[in-house]
Amino acid sequence: MQEQRRGRKIAMERAEIDAFLTEERVCRVATASPDGPHLTPLWFVWDGQALWLWSIVRSQRWTDLARDPRAAVLVDAGIGYGELRGVELRGRFAPVGEAPRADVPNPDLEVPERLFAAKYAGGGTTEPDGRHGWLRLTPEKITSWDFRKL
Repeated sequence: MQEQRRGRKIAMERAEIDAFLTEERVCRVATASPDGPHLTPLWFVWDGQALWLWSIVRSQRWTDLARDPRAAVLVDAGIGYGELRGVELRGRFAPVGEAPRADVPNPDLEVPERLFAAKYAGGGTTEPDGRHGWLRLTPEKITSWDFRKL
């Protein structure tokens, strides 16, 4: 993974990045569409190595990523200048499992489905609905900032 070169003074440590990505609930995903950039907010989970999206298979985002898997994801928080913090992840998305997700056990999806259910369904389960599939981003570059460190 490419190392962050700028803003090291306010960069988050690895444990801070993991905690931030675990607790925040919404990310913004930027993909390349034929008509220009496409930006969408989504729920996500972080497993410590990859960011996982439970995405509608018949969406512009899914179509864009099938054509060009490169994307940027932003997770940020804070209102006042001294509270701003965030993480940008860049890399390539890959679909994992069948699309849309069927009700068939898949060991590759056990962790993201458990994390997603805990984060958004109160510990229940992630039920296949015939519309969603899993996308995994293994970051090639992570950039972070936490203005509370100033």
